[in-house]
Amino acid sequence: EHAMAQILACTDGSVYAESILDHAAWASARMGSASVRVLHVLDRATAEAPVDRSGALGVNASEELLRELAELDEARGKVSLRRARALLAAAEARLKAAGVAHITTVQRHGALVDTIVEFEGEADLLVVGKRGEAANFAVGHLGANLERVLRSSILPVLVASRSFRPITRFAIAYDGGRHAQQAVAYAAGTASLDGLECHLVTVATDEAAGLALLAEPAAQLAAAGKTATQTVLQGDADTAIAGHVATAGIDLLVMGAYGHGRLRNMIVGSTTTALLRSCRIPVLVFR
Repeated sequence: EHAMAQILACTDGSVYAESILDHAAWASARMGSASVRVLHVLDRATAEAPVDRSGALGVNASEELLRELAELDEARGKVSLRRARALLAAAEARLKAAGVAHITTVQRHGALVDTIVEFEGEADLLVVGKRGEAANFAVGHLGANLERVLRSSILPVLVASRSFRPITRFAIAYDGGRHAQQAVAYAAGTASLDGLECHLVTVATDEAAGLALLAEPAAQLAAAGKTATQTVLQGDADTAIAGHVATAGIDLLVMGAYGHGRLRNMIVGSTTTALLRSCRIPVLVFR
C-alpha cells in the first residue's frame, strides 16, 4: 500500500475531458483524498512527425514549397503542444476547485497505453472516458484507445460517462467469473464504496439458479458490513443489465472486463463492450 492512494486520469480535450476530471475528483474524495495525476498524451502521428512530401509531390516541387510545408508541420506541432499545456492547466484548476489537494500533470508524446504502463505502477485507479477526441461519434462507438487500455492496464479502470452526476447507488454485474470475483472483493474491501447502496445483479435462466450464484458474493459483502440487494435478470446479459441499470436508478456499474467461461484474451469481453456502450453511467472495470 502506498502512503497516499493515487489516481491516474487521462485527458485529451474531448467532450469527456471535464467529466473525467469530475469522476477523478469524486474518486479522490472517496479514497481518502488520493492524489490525482493527469496525463495528456499527444499521439506522435498527429502531433509531431514532419511529413516528407518530396516523393508525393514529385522531384520538381520547389524548395520553397517544401520548406513552407515543413514550417506548417512545425507550427502545427507547436500549437498542439500549447493546447496540451492549456488543457492540463485547465484540468488542474478544475480538480483544485473540486477539492483535490494533490495534483500533478504530465504531458507526453507517444501512445496512450505506453504512457499508462509507465505510470500505473504507482497508481491505484485509472480514470478514462468512453471515447477519445479522435473517436467517431457514431452512437455506440467506443474509442479504440479505451479497448486497448482495458486490455492492457493492471489497474481498476473507472470509465467516465458523458457527464458526472452524484453517485449514491452502485451495482455489481456478477457472473461467477474470476474478474467478477475481483470486483466483489474490491467492493467488500474498499472504503471508497462505503455508504453507497449496493446491488448484486446476475443473469440466469431461472431465479433459483441466479440466487444460488449470488449467495457467495452476497455473503462476502455482508461479512464486510455491506448489504446487497440481489436481483436475478433473464434474457440477453447486456440488454437485461443495461435495462436494470436504467430502471433501478443505478449510478455506477462495477464489473469484470471479461465474461466467465470463454477465453477472450484478445478482445474485451463482448458483454463488457456492449454494457460500456449502452449504459449512460460510469463503469468500474476489473481484470
